[in-house]
Amino acid sequence: MAKIENKKQRFRDVKQGKGQVMSSKQKSIKPRRHYATAGLKVKAFLTDAFMLLMPIMYIVFYLIMDGREGFAAHRLLGWIAILIPLVIVQTLFMYSSSQTPGYRAYNIKVIDEKTGQKPSLFGILFRNLSAILSLFTIVGWVMMFFRKDSKTLHDLLSATAVVTTDAPKT
Repeated sequence: MAKIENKKQRFRDVKQGKGQVMSSKQKSIKPRRHYATAGLKVKAFLTDAFMLLMPIMYIVFYLIMDGREGFAAHRLLGWIAILIPLVIVQTLFMYSSSQTPGYRAYNIKVIDEKTGQKPSLFGILFRNLSAILSLFTIVGWVMMFFRKDSKTLHDLLSATAVVTTDAPKT
């Protein structure tokens, strides 16, 4: 009975111009995002691996660790020396343009899921650090193949999304 009274009251309010009734669909409208597919993200990752990671690895292996034997003897220190510069370089690229070279090559970018704009410096840094941590669990990366929006664990943790830049604006 209370439900009928509530509907009558809303009808009266609309009729008298006091308010506008919004349907449940109108209340929950989110901007439509054109999420990047898992295939695009993998291609961008491979491009970044060759353009960003390989030069850093070369420098660490041969200039800092004095060859493969030095790296093998101090493996943990070597990986720290590789991952810290990688996170810094990726963070700088993403902070300046929301894209790394691989993301730019495949027309995708990182956005803040709530605002749809470029994430903050802290958000990007947190995303990149959690990407390194989710690499160790493997599940964090594999989950993008099973989600409709192709989000990884570090996207979910940092409230970011990878979207296509050439999609029509809606």
